[in-house]
Formats: sequence, C-alpha cells, structure tokens
Amino acid sequence: MTHRFIVIGSNSFSGAQFVKYLLQHRHEVLGVSRSPEPHEVFLPYRGLPSTDKFRFAQVDLNNQIDELIAHTKEFRPEYVVNFAAQGMVAQSWDIPEHWYQTNVVGQVRLHDQLRKLPFLKKYVHVTTPEVYGSTDGWIKESFHFAPSTPYAVSRAACDLHLMSFFNAYQFPVVFTRAANVYGPGQQLYRIIPRAMLFARLGRKLQLHGGGHSIRSFIHIDDVADATYRIATQGTSGETYHISTREIVSIRELVQKVCALTGVAFEDLAQVAEERMGKDQAYLLDSGKIRSTLGWQDQIGLDQGWQETLAWIDANLDTLKALPQDYIHKP
Repeated sequence: MTHRFIVIGSNSFSGAQFVKYLLQHRHEVLGVSRSPEPHEVFLPYRGLPSTDKFRFAQVDLNNQIDELIAHTKEFRPEYVVNFAAQGMVAQSWDIPEHWYQTNVVGQVRLHDQLRKLPFLKKYVHVTTPEVYGSTDGWIKESFHFAPSTPYAVSRAACDLHLMSFFNAYQFPVVFTRAANVYGPGQQLYRIIPRAMLFARLGRKLQLHGGGHSIRSFIHIDDVADATYRIATQGTSGETYHISTREIVSIRELVQKVCALTGVAFEDLAQVAEERMGKDQAYLLDSGKIRSTLGWQDQIGLDQGWQETLAWIDANLDTLKALPQDYIHKP
C-alpha cells in the first residue's frame, strides 16, 4: 500500500534521505524546504525510477505559512514528517532569537494550522536528544528535560508545546529522537564527512575538548526505516528513540578515520577549546522501538564509515569545490 507524505525540511540530510526511502517504496512525496534544492550530490533520490512521484515546493516556514498550508490542503497527505529546524548547537549562542523563531514560533504557527486538517493521520516531529542534556547512562524516552544551549532549549520548548496540543486537541503527533546520524550525502560541516574530507585534502580538523565526549552514531538508512515505522505504526503522543548500542568517543572516531585514510592522527587533528554548553554524552535506550515496532539497526559503524568514505572519494572533486563550513541563514 502506498501513502502520501509531506516531508518538511526535505533538503536537510535526514530529510533528503527519508525522501529517497519513501520513493524507493513507491510512496507519493511533496518535499518542502525554504532553500532551493542543493547540489545533486546531496540529493540521493535523484535518478530513482520513482522520481515521478516526487515534487518540490520552496516555502519558508517562518514567512510563508499560508503557502505551506495551501500546499498541504491541495496535496492532502496522510503523514507529515518535519525535519525542519534551525540546527547547529555552538552557533545558537550567537543569535539565539533566530533559533527560537524557527524552532518554536514558526513551528507553533504550523502546528496550529495542521491540527485543523481532518485528513492528517500522523504528524512526525523530528526532535533531538539534546533536550535531555548530558545523559548519565542509557536513558529511556521521557519529557524530563535539562537543555544546556539555546538550540536545545528551543527544541525542548517545541516538544512541550506539541504535547499540550496532543492533550488538548488529540493532535496525532509522535516524536523521534535519534542518536548522531551519519552516512553518504551528509553536509560537510558534520564531523564524519568533515574528518574524511579534511584527511583527503590534508587539512587540519579542530578537535574540541580533545574529542572525549561520547556519542552513538547511527546510519541514516536505519533512521529512515525507523522514521517510516514510527509514522505509520507509532502511537500518537509517544516518543521513540532511534539509536544503536555502539558508542564511540569523538577522538576514537577521528582515529578510525585516520586508519581508513592512511593519515596520521597528529596530521589531521588539532585540539581546540571545548564548545560552551557541550554535553558529554547522549546515550539513548532504543528498546521501545525495537520491541513495539520491530525495528532493528542493520548497518554497523565499520560498514557505514566505509560507505561514507566511498561517497567522499567518488565525489571528491565536487565536494572540495563546495562550501565546507556551516553558513547561517536566519
């Protein structure tokens, strides 16, 4: 059975990969983003046989909400999956109002319109483990928040707002909180593709705080499968963690990249000061989605890192000519 999906933030890494997953399964998709579609190297759904089932609308969530709702009413999706957010933790300290505008105010306006649409079966809100703050061991899903940056505070505020809509209006929201996502096609300012690209280009990578923070990295293909299951089978009002059981420090990750690329650690990594408000660990217990929705992660770190490096190498001439640092858009 095929369904209709609107994917908000379809030009993001996770959004574009989810579009690919949906098209591979022959669903109809309307992708929405405030920016034009980026270089095709970041659009994994390009060239799929089912691209006739995809269309794109450039719409700004903050300034064109009426247009977004008009597209939604015309397309009549069963599911809306929202990847759109002002990301980047460190930069959220610089102009925090931009993060609150996009991640709270703009989202509230959207949700207040979506809740009135009778054809919507499920709204998937893609949020973040950063709402919890630094975790002490493996934690289960909850709304016990301790955010430590403007980015995290903005996401926590939106999550609480959505729960109030679920309780008041039975708005069919489900929440996903994924571990650190990676894979081919990721933006070059993220740690794994950045480390690999810099290793190939002979550039120095800043290793904040020496790279001792702990993370659980999960391949984007596993996240896309989990997101689909949550959209179609998840229970409204519930939160689902998407995570592996593999953990690695950022330093160990960079060491692995060095081993894969044949570059000495001291030639790639340069220790820098720790970022303000950086959490030491995000360890998410994913037992709930495994037991209730039958999901299992399929791609281990060794395979996933090799796939990502293969993407870097196959597109090296293109990637080295593209911007490699985060460019802020208000």
